[in-house]
Amino acid sequence: MITQIRPSQLATWLESVKEFGTPAVLDVREPYELSVASIKANGFELITIPMGVIPPRLNELKPSQPIACICHHGGRSMQVASFLKARGFEHVANIAGGINAWAAELDPTVPRY
Repeated sequence: MITQIRPSQLATWLESVKEFGTPAVLDVREPYELSVASIKANGFELITIPMGVIPPRLNELKPSQPIACICHHGGRSMQVASFLKARGFEHVANIAGGINAWAAELDPTVPRY
């Protein structure tokens, strides 16, 4: 089962997993989406790899590193989180609501699209 967290719960999740290493937020949106709306790393490493190229770039991610996945609304990131979990990644979460919820809950300066 994949842990579901809202953007407003991210800080608590980051705190709960930091003993396992520097947590990362994995943004799986496409480059054009990143150009419209992006988040800033704050207490985590920000990694951007589009969902479609996760399999060939899997070696860029560390299975022991805590990773919270994010996309536009949470669907693609949930698929990526499940993919990572199935490949032995230990501490994986999905940011439910995605960047859209991030803008609503954490940072209203992030454009909604």
